[in-house]
Amino acid sequence: MKRYSINTIVPAAAMTLLLALGTTSCVGDLDVTPIDPNMNTELNDASLFNMCYANFAIEGDGPGSANIAAEDAGTAGLVRQYFNVNEATTDHVLCAWTDPGITTLTINQQDASNMMVSIYYNRLYYGISICNQYLEAASEIDETRTAEVRFLRALQLYLAMDAFGNIPLAIRVTPEKPQQRSQAEMYEWLENELLEIEPQLMDAKARTSSDSDYGRVDKAAAWMLLSRLYLNAEVYTGTAQWAKAAEYANKVIKSDYHLYTTAQNGYTAYEQLFMGDNGQNGSSVEGIFPILLQGDKTAGYGCTMFLMAGCWDEDMPSNGTSGNWAGNRARKELVRKFFPNDNAPAGNKDDLQEAAGDDRALFWSQDRTLDIESVITFRQGYSITKFNNFYATNGTPTRTDFCDTDFFFFRVAEAYLTYAEATARQNGGNTTSEGTSLINQLRMRAGTTTKSSYNLQDILDERSRELYLEGLRRTDLIRYGKFGGDNADYIWTWKNGAPAGRNFSSNYNLMPLPSSDLSVNENLKQNPGY
Repeated sequence: MKRYSINTIVPAAAMTLLLALGTTSCVGDLDVTPIDPNMNTELNDASLFNMCYANFAIEGDGPGSANIAAEDAGTAGLVRQYFNVNEATTDHVLCAWTDPGITTLTINQQDASNMMVSIYYNRLYYGISICNQYLEAASEIDETRTAEVRFLRALQLYLAMDAFGNIPLAIRVTPEKPQQRSQAEMYEWLENELLEIEPQLMDAKARTSSDSDYGRVDKAAAWMLLSRLYLNAEVYTGTAQWAKAAEYANKVIKSDYHLYTTAQNGYTAYEQLFMGDNGQNGSSVEGIFPILLQGDKTAGYGCTMFLMAGCWDEDMPSNGTSGNWAGNRARKELVRKFFPNDNAPAGNKDDLQEAAGDDRALFWSQDRTLDIESVITFRQGYSITKFNNFYATNGTPTRTDFCDTDFFFFRVAEAYLTYAEATARQNGGNTTSEGTSLINQLRMRAGTTTKSSYNLQDILDERSRELYLEGLRRTDLIRYGKFGGDNADYIWTWKNGAPAGRNFSSNYNLMPLPSSDLSVNENLKQNPGY
């Protein structure tokens, strides 16, 4: 049983304390719940600690509510906007919805007033503010919890730095507006912070949802974030750190966490990573920092419910919930990672897996077209069936209108691919024997063929096949020089608003700082090109 519920995550007293102390966010008024002077403002450190985690999982105090400004409360979730910024802007998916901001974002024409980009920024800084409140009020209570909160703050600052580049470094409870820091300065701060807190975190240990500490970060989470930071160091600072990226990925690989490889009850090992019982079906041995979801306790529209329902339509078999929102579907470039000859059959998930010879080909192509002529027509483009709310074990979902599926923010598979790439970049662009073995283990888990060596393009393609929809694609394409830039050598469907795709300026490798924040913080300067 997962441990937290909305009532324990966002109690009135803790929310009142947060608001009474004031936030360190630079976004001005976040339109959170008004302060009730009749509420008890006595510190509840456990509730405030839970709130630091809850920012990753829920949008507010129940379905249809949000604690940051959003025209549609369901769009206010962190993982939902993490997906929009890092997947819907790439060759992986195209969104059919016309909600304010999503169309321009998914065709790479966002500006500083883009609603989805602003929600992502505000959600991150709201979470950073909660962490700052905990560290101000309760940092002396428990060393391990303090290290965890510092990690959660660092993770959200990393996500902000990766998306927005030159960002406010908000780490104090103060009415003063935070100063803007360059991407290189943020890189240095993040590296120092993560190295400092790593010894205080719990030892790296794979857990299940029956364990009391399931869902809490440990040393492996710090190693994973450091490996991401180092893998992209050349983008952030101009200086590559391939050896460090490999070092910290290898710490994860050698830890108690490991690749999950057990099929059961008709579900492949890969599929079980994204199912309703992934906290208890065995696959959590691979999941590092699981964001906890349970339909009867954390109902909302901004995390894995979005990742499944947003990819489903009513003509498809159930995903284990009643959600079929017909939003995100695969661009043909993602499908081509599995079917390079455009020869995928018209069929269901099982048909596509068999034809691809790869368990990761989780698509629905019945009554769909590979080509997408209209951005807003969902059935143009294959549907993606990666996330669902079914149980591979004998249990049943807690409810069917919301999901139980946890979101593994980091997976051991990512560490495998990071190690393979980082060492290949030190080896003339081809995998070492160890890197080759790691990629082959992923491919064997997927039931597909192996090779004796992989080049850098092979690794990028393998990252796409293994990690699609998990929030890494934009960063990967930037690292490879294939996202923004007039000389980028990769075009995808509807890139920069053209049906066949076209390049856009490298300035768009960064998202715009929201105009709403620029208007209230005179210390900020907009990113070039916006």
